[in-house]
Amino acid sequence: MSQDRLVRMQSSASKHLIVTSKKKGKNKKGVERKLELTKYDPVARKRATYKEIRWKG
Repeated sequence: MSQDRLVRMQSSASKHLIVTSKKKGKNKKGVERKLELTKYDPVARKRATYKEIRWKG
C-alpha cells in the first residue's frame, strides 16, 4: 500500500485515531474536501463521525 494514500482520521466523540487508505482517484490535486466516515468508536462505545486530520511529524 502506498504511503501517500494513507489518511489519519480522528473520532468526533473521543480522541481515538484510525489510519485508513483513500480510494484510488485520477485527479488527486482537485479534491479539496476532507474525508468523513461514520464508524464504530470503541472508546466511546457508539457510532461516531471520523474526520480526516493532518499527519504531524
